[in-house]
Amino acid sequence: MYRKEPVKSTGPFVLPFCMQKASFFSGPTLVYAFLCLRSSCPVPPIGYMRKEAEHMRRINWKKPAAVAAALALSTALLAGCGSTAASSDSMAESTTVSESESTAEEAEEGDADEVAAKNCADLIDAIYVQERTDDTDAQCEAAKAAWDALTDTQKEMVEGENADPEYFGRDTGDASKDDPRNEDEIGENELLVVSFGTSFFTAQIIINHVQARDGEKIDNMEQALDRAVANGVKNLVVQPTHLMHGAEYDEMCEAIDEYKDKFESVSIAEPLLGEVGADATVINEDKEAVATAITTEAVKTAGYEDAAAAAADGTAFVFMGHGTSHTAKVSYSQMQTTMETLGYDNVFIGTVEGEPEDTACEAVIEKVKEAGYTKVVLRPLMVVAGDHANNDMAGADEDSWLSQFNAAGCFDSVDTQIAGLGEIADIQQIYVNHTKAAMDALNG
Repeated sequence: MYRKEPVKSTGPFVLPFCMQKASFFSGPTLVYAFLCLRSSCPVPPIGYMRKEAEHMRRINWKKPAAVAAALALSTALLAGCGSTAASSDSMAESTTVSESESTAEEAEEGDADEVAAKNCADLIDAIYVQERTDDTDAQCEAAKAAWDALTDTQKEMVEGENADPEYFGRDTGDASKDDPRNEDEIGENELLVVSFGTSFFTAQIIINHVQARDGEKIDNMEQALDRAVANGVKNLVVQPTHLMHGAEYDEMCEAIDEYKDKFESVSIAEPLLGEVGADATVINEDKEAVATAITTEAVKTAGYEDAAAAAADGTAFVFMGHGTSHTAKVSYSQMQTTMETLGYDNVFIGTVEGEPEDTACEAVIEKVKEAGYTKVVLRPLMVVAGDHANNDMAGADEDSWLSQFNAAGCFDSVDTQIAGLGEIADIQQIYVNHTKAAMDALNG
């Protein structure tokens, strides 16, 4: 929020809330940006998380073993050359001792590298957790200090349950160039912006990552609400950047409910797609606005005048969302209905998780194939283009959507557009409109 200068991460999401004027606020609006992360989530959304942790490479020989091997070799040589001149014996002994010392030194160096790398990995694993504790700040500092002290060789050896060389080594941008605006003494009115987070920006596991790597502290849900109470805030407006009324939205509301008696009034704004609706045929103005905005942007980026021109050229657009087992998954089906209602017959909705089932990658491939399109453009249906967009959608692995569409063998070209919904001005405006509606609700 409120980016000071561009960073390398994809998908900056800036809401111009401070540009809005409403009677609810008597002074400047102060925006809080932080992560709402489910404590019950068993698999954290970190971008470079491996599917299966590997055990650290161990050195199989130690100094005593190396010395013993050298002595055994020396004995064998002496026994086989008993009649050799004294000078030869001396030379053989000298060579053996030299080799023994060299091997021992290498073993010691290898052990030292391994110990240093293991220590750093343990410190990283200690902050790779869902819960913040009183020790988190010190643990983040210790992990970064341990990493900075490693040699390049040692950094490559960092391997733990979740730790690897990319934890500190991967460049996802510098969060210290952002300002989360988590400040005190802001008055009686607060606008709180809540995000689930992404491996390329912020989550509790990622909050710790950002703090350890970049020294930037971001409030989690509990911290932000406690801060609001301590600041004497009376009127609280909460704007989630969630896509829909899914599990994260529900848990955000539950967290806020626990604090409602600490404020005079609380108003929670709608997520991007608005109300869910009963079934796949139910659409609303928010979904129509989102469908229009993302299709227009994708078509323009692909170099077409409009969706119809792209269709005439045999090009289909596939928007890949996350997917969910929550009842709100019908929102994806409703988005497909919305596209068809608006005449975007060459636009298809899919999900990483394949929920609903007809949004799975293989199902979407069949839909595009049956519709007769020969060119495909993949784009994320996510607020920020993070790990899912860069890896699940556009990655080089055989199970990425890009690889699967190419492997289908029925498309002349498959391209990707890696950009979050939050980069689109019309999407930003939808969030602003939702915020204003929440403010108006408090104003009566």
